[in-house]
Amino acid sequence: MLRLADIRHQFPKRLAQCADYIEENIENITIATVAETAAGAGVSPSAMMRFAQAMGFEGYSDMQRLFRASIKRELPDYSTRLKHLQEAGAGSPSAMLAEFVEAGRRSLETLTNTVDPRTLDVSVEQLATADCIHIMGLRRAFPVATYMSYAFEKMKIPAILHQNTGGLGFANSLRPDDAAIAITFAPYSPETLDFIARASEDGLPTAVVTDKRAALPSGGNIMPILVSEVDFGAFRSLSATLTIAISLAVSIGTRREALR
Repeated sequence: MLRLADIRHQFPKRLAQCADYIEENIENITIATVAETAAGAGVSPSAMMRFAQAMGFEGYSDMQRLFRASIKRELPDYSTRLKHLQEAGAGSPSAMLAEFVEAGRRSLETLTNTVDPRTLDVSVEQLATADCIHIMGLRRAFPVATYMSYAFEKMKIPAILHQNTGGLGFANSLRPDDAAIAITFAPYSPETLDFIARASEDGLPTAVVTDKRAALPSGGNIMPILVSEVDFGAFRSLSATLTIAISLAVSIGTRREALR
Protein backbone atom coordinates (compact mmCIF):
# COMPACT_ATOMS: atom_id res chain seq x y z
CA MET A 1 0.00 0.00 0.00
CA LEU A 2 2.97 2.31 0.55
CA ARG A 3 4.03 1.85 -3.07
CA LEU A 4 0.49 2.60 -4.17
CA ALA A 5 0.55 5.86 -2.25
CA ASP A 6 3.92 6.77 -3.79
CA ILE A 7 2.94 6.32 -7.44
CA ARG A 8 -0.81 6.88 -7.44
CA HIS A 9 -0.47 10.47 -8.69
CA GLN A 10 1.15 9.13 -11.87
CA PHE A 11 -1.89 7.06 -12.86
CA PRO A 12 -4.30 8.03 -15.65
CA LYS A 13 -8.01 8.12 -14.81
CA ARG A 14 -8.82 4.41 -15.23
CA LEU A 15 -5.82 3.20 -13.23
CA ALA A 16 -6.63 5.76 -10.53
CA GLN A 17 -10.11 4.21 -10.31
CA CYS A 18 -8.49 0.83 -9.81
CA ALA A 19 -6.29 2.24 -7.04
CA ASP A 20 -9.22 3.85 -5.23
CA TYR A 21 -11.30 0.68 -5.35
CA ILE A 22 -8.49 -1.56 -4.14
CA GLU A 23 -7.63 0.72 -1.24
CA GLU A 24 -11.23 0.47 0.01
CA ASN A 25 -11.79 -3.22 -0.72
CA ILE A 26 -8.60 -5.06 0.19
CA GLU A 27 -10.38 -8.14 1.60
CA ASN A 28 -12.52 -8.45 -1.53
CA ILE A 29 -9.45 -8.44 -3.75
CA THR A 30 -8.10 -11.54 -2.03
CA ILE A 31 -10.87 -13.73 -3.45
CA ALA A 32 -12.48 -11.87 -6.35
CA THR A 33 -11.71 -12.61 -9.99
CA VAL A 34 -10.16 -9.93 -12.17
CA ALA A 35 -13.55 -9.44 -13.86
CA GLU A 36 -15.32 -8.96 -10.51
CA THR A 37 -12.69 -6.51 -9.25
CA ALA A 38 -12.79 -4.58 -12.52
CA ALA A 39 -16.58 -4.37 -12.37
CA GLY A 40 -16.39 -3.07 -8.80
CA ALA A 41 -13.91 -0.39 -9.88
CA GLY A 42 -15.98 0.50 -12.94
CA VAL A 43 -13.21 -0.35 -15.39
CA SER A 44 -12.51 -3.08 -17.95
CA PRO A 45 -10.60 -6.23 -16.92
CA SER A 46 -7.76 -5.15 -19.20
CA ALA A 47 -7.47 -1.89 -17.23
CA MET A 48 -7.21 -3.86 -14.00
CA MET A 49 -4.49 -6.00 -15.56
CA ARG A 50 -2.60 -2.84 -16.60
CA PHE A 51 -2.94 -1.55 -13.04
CA ALA A 52 -1.41 -4.74 -11.62
CA GLN A 53 1.49 -4.46 -14.06
CA ALA A 54 1.93 -0.78 -13.23
CA MET A 55 2.30 -1.84 -9.58
CA GLY A 56 5.15 -4.17 -10.58
CA PHE A 57 3.29 -7.48 -10.74
CA GLU A 58 3.23 -9.87 -13.67
CA GLY A 59 -0.53 -9.92 -13.53
CA TYR A 60 -3.64 -9.75 -11.36
CA SER A 61 -3.04 -13.17 -9.73
CA ASP A 62 0.38 -12.11 -8.45
CA MET A 63 -1.11 -8.96 -6.92
CA GLN A 64 -3.91 -11.02 -5.37
CA ARG A 65 -1.42 -13.40 -3.73
CA LEU A 66 0.36 -10.47 -2.09
CA PHE A 67 -2.88 -9.18 -0.56
CA ARG A 68 -3.75 -12.67 0.71
CA ALA A 69 -0.35 -12.99 2.38
CA SER A 70 -0.71 -9.50 3.88
CA ILE A 71 -4.05 -10.30 5.50
CA LYS A 72 -2.71 -13.55 6.95
CA ARG A 73 0.25 -11.68 8.50
CA GLU A 74 -2.16 -9.31 10.25
CA LEU A 75 -3.60 -12.17 12.30
CA PRO A 76 -1.54 -13.08 15.39
CA ASP A 77 -0.27 -16.65 15.46
CA TYR A 78 -1.34 -18.95 18.28
CA SER A 79 1.89 -18.51 20.25
CA THR A 80 1.37 -14.74 20.26
CA ARG A 81 -2.26 -15.12 21.33
CA LEU A 82 -1.28 -17.38 24.23
CA LYS A 83 1.47 -14.97 25.27
CA HIS A 84 -0.99 -12.06 25.31
CA LEU A 85 -3.42 -14.03 27.44
CA GLN A 86 -0.63 -14.89 29.87
CA GLU A 87 0.49 -11.26 30.06
CA ALA A 88 -3.10 -10.18 30.67
CA GLY A 89 -3.40 -12.62 33.57
CA ALA A 90 -6.17 -14.65 32.01
CA GLY A 91 -6.52 -16.68 35.19
CA SER A 92 -7.39 -20.25 36.07
CA PRO A 93 -8.97 -22.82 33.74
CA SER A 94 -12.35 -22.15 35.37
CA ALA A 95 -11.94 -18.42 34.71
CA MET A 96 -10.98 -19.20 31.10
CA LEU A 97 -14.10 -21.34 30.79
CA ALA A 98 -16.24 -18.48 32.08
CA GLU A 99 -14.74 -16.14 29.48
CA PHE A 100 -15.47 -18.51 26.61
CA VAL A 101 -18.98 -19.17 27.92
CA GLU A 102 -19.59 -15.44 27.89
CA ALA A 103 -18.15 -15.11 24.37
CA GLY A 104 -20.38 -17.95 23.22
CA ARG A 105 -23.43 -16.39 24.86
CA ARG A 106 -22.83 -13.07 23.12
CA SER A 107 -22.26 -14.85 19.79
CA LEU A 108 -25.59 -16.68 20.13
CA GLU A 109 -27.40 -13.49 21.09
CA THR A 110 -26.30 -11.78 17.88
CA LEU A 111 -27.08 -14.79 15.69
CA THR A 112 -30.72 -13.89 15.11
CA ASN A 113 -29.65 -10.40 14.04
CA THR A 114 -27.00 -11.50 11.54
CA VAL A 115 -28.93 -14.31 9.85
CA ASP A 116 -31.52 -13.22 7.29
CA PRO A 117 -34.63 -15.40 7.86
CA ARG A 118 -35.58 -15.20 4.18
CA THR A 119 -32.17 -16.45 3.07
CA LEU A 120 -32.39 -19.24 5.62
CA ASP A 121 -35.83 -20.27 4.35
CA VAL A 122 -34.71 -20.27 0.71
CA SER A 123 -31.55 -22.21 1.60
CA VAL A 124 -33.50 -24.93 3.38
CA GLU A 125 -36.05 -25.20 0.56
CA GLN A 126 -33.43 -25.55 -2.16
CA LEU A 127 -31.10 -27.83 -0.20
CA ALA A 128 -33.97 -30.10 0.86
CA THR A 129 -34.88 -30.89 -2.74
CA ALA A 130 -31.31 -31.62 -3.88
CA ASP A 131 -30.30 -35.11 -4.95
CA CYS A 132 -27.04 -34.77 -3.03
CA ILE A 133 -25.58 -32.07 -0.77
CA HIS A 134 -21.87 -31.26 -1.15
CA ILE A 135 -20.24 -29.84 1.98
CA MET A 136 -16.90 -28.08 2.37
CA GLY A 137 -15.19 -26.29 5.23
CA LEU A 138 -11.45 -26.38 5.94
CA ARG A 139 -9.21 -25.40 8.84
CA ARG A 140 -11.35 -23.83 11.61
CA ALA A 141 -14.51 -24.59 9.66
CA PHE A 142 -13.69 -28.29 9.23
CA PRO A 143 -15.40 -29.45 12.47
CA VAL A 144 -18.59 -27.71 11.33
CA ALA A 145 -18.52 -29.34 7.90
CA THR A 146 -17.86 -32.73 9.50
CA TYR A 147 -20.69 -32.24 11.97
CA MET A 148 -23.14 -31.45 9.18
CA SER A 149 -21.96 -34.46 7.19
CA TYR A 150 -22.51 -36.67 10.25
CA ALA A 151 -26.01 -35.24 10.79
CA PHE A 152 -27.00 -35.80 7.14
CA GLU A 153 -25.69 -39.38 7.28
CA LYS A 154 -27.79 -40.12 10.35
CA MET A 155 -30.85 -38.61 8.64
CA LYS A 156 -30.14 -40.71 5.53
CA ILE A 157 -29.66 -37.60 3.38
CA PRO A 158 -27.14 -38.12 0.53
CA ALA A 159 -24.14 -35.88 1.18
CA ILE A 160 -20.45 -35.69 0.27
CA LEU A 161 -17.87 -34.10 2.55
CA HIS A 162 -15.17 -32.43 0.42
CA GLN A 163 -12.03 -32.68 2.57
CA ASN A 164 -9.32 -31.92 0.00
CA THR A 165 -7.30 -34.80 1.49
CA GLY A 166 -4.08 -35.29 -0.42
CA GLY A 167 -5.00 -32.33 -2.63
CA LEU A 168 -7.78 -34.41 -4.17
CA GLY A 169 -11.24 -32.91 -4.40
CA PHE A 170 -14.63 -34.07 -5.61
CA ALA A 171 -15.30 -31.18 -8.00
CA ASN A 172 -16.29 -33.56 -10.77
CA SER A 173 -18.94 -35.13 -8.54
CA LEU A 174 -21.13 -32.00 -8.71
CA ARG A 175 -24.32 -32.74 -10.63
CA PRO A 176 -27.06 -30.38 -11.93
CA ASP A 177 -29.66 -31.49 -9.34
CA ASP A 178 -27.26 -31.24 -6.39
CA ALA A 179 -26.70 -28.40 -3.92
CA ALA A 180 -23.77 -27.19 -1.82
CA ILE A 181 -22.96 -25.91 1.65
CA ALA A 182 -19.68 -24.15 2.39
CA ILE A 183 -18.29 -22.77 5.64
CA THR A 184 -15.45 -20.24 5.62
CA PHE A 185 -14.28 -17.30 7.70
CA ALA A 186 -11.50 -14.72 7.43
CA PRO A 187 -8.79 -15.38 6.35
CA TYR A 188 -10.88 -17.27 3.82
CA SER A 189 -9.70 -20.67 2.64
CA PRO A 190 -8.82 -20.38 -1.09
CA GLU A 191 -9.88 -24.00 -1.61
CA THR A 192 -13.30 -23.33 -0.12
CA LEU A 193 -13.73 -20.16 -2.18
CA ASP A 194 -12.83 -22.13 -5.31
CA PHE A 195 -15.42 -24.74 -4.30
CA ILE A 196 -18.08 -22.03 -3.89
CA ALA A 197 -17.24 -20.51 -7.27
CA ARG A 198 -17.28 -23.92 -9.00
CA ALA A 199 -20.62 -24.91 -7.44
CA SER A 200 -22.13 -21.54 -8.32
CA GLU A 201 -20.83 -21.67 -11.90
CA ASP A 202 -22.37 -25.14 -12.26
CA GLY A 203 -25.71 -23.67 -11.23
CA LEU A 204 -25.96 -25.39 -7.84
CA PRO A 205 -27.82 -23.62 -5.02
CA THR A 206 -24.97 -22.83 -2.62
CA ALA A 207 -25.49 -21.89 1.03
CA VAL A 208 -22.41 -20.28 2.56
CA VAL A 209 -21.94 -19.88 6.30
CA THR A 210 -19.48 -17.00 6.63
CA ASP A 211 -18.76 -13.71 8.39
CA LYS A 212 -18.92 -11.29 5.44
CA ARG A 213 -21.05 -11.30 2.31
CA ALA A 214 -18.49 -9.18 0.47
CA ALA A 215 -15.89 -11.93 0.81
CA LEU A 216 -17.83 -14.30 -1.43
CA PRO A 217 -17.65 -14.72 -5.20
CA SER A 218 -20.57 -13.16 -7.04
CA GLY A 219 -23.41 -15.43 -8.09
CA GLY A 220 -27.19 -15.28 -7.96
CA ASN A 221 -27.42 -18.80 -6.54
CA ILE A 222 -25.08 -18.09 -3.59
CA MET A 223 -27.03 -17.77 -0.34
CA PRO A 224 -24.95 -16.14 2.44
CA ILE A 225 -25.77 -17.10 6.03
CA LEU A 226 -23.85 -14.59 8.13
CA VAL A 227 -22.45 -15.59 11.51
CA SER A 228 -20.35 -13.45 13.85
CA GLU A 229 -18.34 -15.15 16.58
CA VAL A 230 -17.22 -13.07 19.56
CA ASP A 231 -13.59 -13.84 20.42
CA PHE A 232 -11.68 -13.99 23.68
CA GLY A 233 -7.97 -13.28 23.44
CA ALA A 234 -8.22 -13.56 19.62
CA PHE A 235 -9.52 -17.12 20.02
CA ARG A 236 -12.97 -17.74 18.58
CA SER A 237 -15.13 -20.70 19.47
CA LEU A 238 -17.74 -22.12 17.11
CA SER A 239 -20.77 -21.65 19.34
CA ALA A 240 -22.93 -19.69 16.92
CA THR A 241 -21.58 -21.48 13.84
CA LEU A 242 -22.38 -24.95 15.17
CA THR A 243 -25.83 -23.71 16.21
CA ILE A 244 -26.66 -22.50 12.72
CA ALA A 245 -25.14 -25.69 11.26
CA ILE A 246 -27.36 -28.07 13.22
CA SER A 247 -30.37 -25.80 12.73
CA LEU A 248 -29.80 -25.86 8.99
CA ALA A 249 -29.25 -29.62 8.88
CA VAL A 250 -32.32 -30.48 10.95
CA SER A 251 -34.47 -28.01 9.00
CA ILE A 252 -33.38 -29.68 5.76
CA GLY A 253 -34.16 -33.10 7.20
CA THR A 254 -37.59 -31.98 8.39
CA ARG A 255 -38.43 -30.43 5.03
CA ARG A 256 -37.37 -33.56 3.13
CA GLU A 257 -39.66 -35.65 5.30
CA ALA A 258 -42.54 -33.27 4.58
CA LEU A 259 -41.93 -33.55 0.82
CA ARG A 260 -42.10 -37.36 0.77
